[in-house]
Amino acid sequence: MTTLKEMQQQVDEYISGFKAGYFTPMENMVRLTEEVGELAREINHVYGPKQKKLSEKEKDIGLELADNLFVLLCLANSMDIDLTDSFNETMEKFNKRDYNRFERKS
Repeated sequence: MTTLKEMQQQVDEYISGFKAGYFTPMENMVRLTEEVGELAREINHVYGPKQKKLSEKEKDIGLELADNLFVLLCLANSMDIDLTDSFNETMEKFNKRDYNRFERKS
């Protein structure tokens, strides 16, 4: 299994191969917004009321999620953020704050 740290390293190795390097955080945020829109459109086609146009190809929701993850990794790397640390802090927050928020399984 690939860890978040390894994913960040893979993305960094890929992006480091280009002269331009990382886009700015603002540019990555715009890219992320575009990718979220593509994911939302596909989920709406599969689970919502919106049908695809006859000319539209079916997309893989997993790949759309991965496109979002790639841009998130780029954004984190461009700001020197360790997502493993940030994820762990977020899980700690949810486990404390929301432990009894929803009915738990027996």
